[in-house]
Amino acid sequence: MTREHVRIHPTAEVAESAQIGAGTAIWHQCQIRPDVQIGRNCIFGKGVYVDFGVKIGDNVKVQNYVSIYHGVEIEDGVFIGPHVCFTNDNLPRAINPDGTLKSADDWVLGRILIKRGAALGANSTILPKVVIGEWAMVGSGSVVTRDVPAYGLVYGNPARLHGFVCPCGRRLQAGAIAGEVMRAQCPACGAEIAIPLPLWQQGSSE
Repeated sequence: MTREHVRIHPTAEVAESAQIGAGTAIWHQCQIRPDVQIGRNCIFGKGVYVDFGVKIGDNVKVQNYVSIYHGVEIEDGVFIGPHVCFTNDNLPRAINPDGTLKSADDWVLGRILIKRGAALGANSTILPKVVIGEWAMVGSGSVVTRDVPAYGLVYGNPARLHGFVCPCGRRLQAGAIAGEVMRAQCPACGAEIAIPLPLWQQGSSE
């Protein structure tokens, strides 16, 4: 496959069937498996593993030793900190009850979707069947077991909602209430973000 304007380090292992967009850099000892789709201008740090069939958008930054397993889809502009792990099986076992080795048909795939602009802190773990919303932020070391709303700030084990963040990364402050919407304000860039009031109150109570 022709890969114009793609930088692949000689120590990386990239499947021929993987599709990689222009401007993407894949660094030392990465493994990109078959049928992976990677967009433009992405960066993959040392030791990243991308399982077969994974879809990754444009301008995604994946830092060292991240593990992205089958069933994960990552939209544009996502930041993934070092040692983040995406899992895909809620009931993992090496063997069946009769002692036989599990095969590819002996488990149920749990998909994960990371939406545009989200950021996942170092050493966080994302469990199956989770959607992380646009511009959400996951704190380092968190274990994400359930969906995260757009702009949501979550951390802990299990991760809980502790507020909301602006696309610039700063924590949003309370603004005017319009019906069932909080018009949250960014103290840094001045952006106004509409957050459903029940979600805002949930994040404020943690």
